[in-house]
Amino acid sequence: MKHQPVRVVLAIVILLALVAALVILARFEADLAVASARAAQGSEIVATRCGPIEVQQTGDGIPLLVIHGSGGGHDQGMAWARPLVRQGVRVIAVSRFGYLRTPRPADASPEAQADAHICLLDALGMARAAVMGISAGGPSAMQAAIRHPNRVSALVLVVPIAYKPGTVTDSAPPVSDDKDALLLRLLGSDFLFWTALHVARDPLIRHVLATPPEQVATASDEERARVNDLAERILPVSARAAGLRDDTRLGKRLGPYALETIRAPTLVISARDDGFGTYAAAEYTASRIPGARFVGFDHGGHLLVGHDAAVRADIVKLLSNLQ
Repeated sequence: MKHQPVRVVLAIVILLALVAALVILARFEADLAVASARAAQGSEIVATRCGPIEVQQTGDGIPLLVIHGSGGGHDQGMAWARPLVRQGVRVIAVSRFGYLRTPRPADASPEAQADAHICLLDALGMARAAVMGISAGGPSAMQAAIRHPNRVSALVLVVPIAYKPGTVTDSAPPVSDDKDALLLRLLGSDFLFWTALHVARDPLIRHVLATPPEQVATASDEERARVNDLAERILPVSARAAGLRDDTRLGKRLGPYALETIRAPTLVISARDDGFGTYAAAEYTASRIPGARFVGFDHGGHLLVGHDAAVRADIVKLLSNLQ
């Protein structure tokens, strides 16, 4: 009988743990359902000769094809570019291969993705468009300008994942294979990522979004909301996993592109403290594209915190010269 109180306490602890687990599971499933519905909102599947492509469009004026980065989709691209509509821009945000409702073909290379971008323009009846590649969307944006020069009216590369030769000093330490593996594990599980959003958001912003969280903490309310919205839009990661795996492999094996053949007016933007080290590669890329303009910030991280308005103004300036 003397062990009876211990058993009662243990039973209560187990019961409370089960209740807590059920509450957490219910909250996770509810949040995931909201995220899944949000990821599909406003998009459509366009049949192209390169296969089905998910796209979201809004606005009238200069067409701008927005190519999202890792962990994104049409929703990420549109969330960033929608304010450009007020500046007379027609935003066309796509989901790249392996993201959301755009299937991953056997050949998911940047070259094949670039051809698919042009297939989308064909299906939409557009002769030309400006192309903006964000982060891991940079390689296919560059390839579109190289492979289809008559279809790309301007090129914008924002914190692009790009090649640089070994003679160019890194602007950040390369991401190790072990860290890549850990990030892919996190980004391969809706539950793990959801948990990180709730209990470890600052480390997530630092390591997954490659942005110093202390800069986010001191930014404007609008900028903090933008960063948090972008982080939350990565859910559901399970619908983006195939594209994320491709992007991780791509970042390890980028080779030189024929940048000197690009004739489109080009703007390249990065921040020196980007945790993914895009600054050095972006500066090198701009130096190889004839007439390209490079805009570099000392701070802001991969999400260019504090420079959102300035970046959009530079993009609008570039696009306005096309009229």
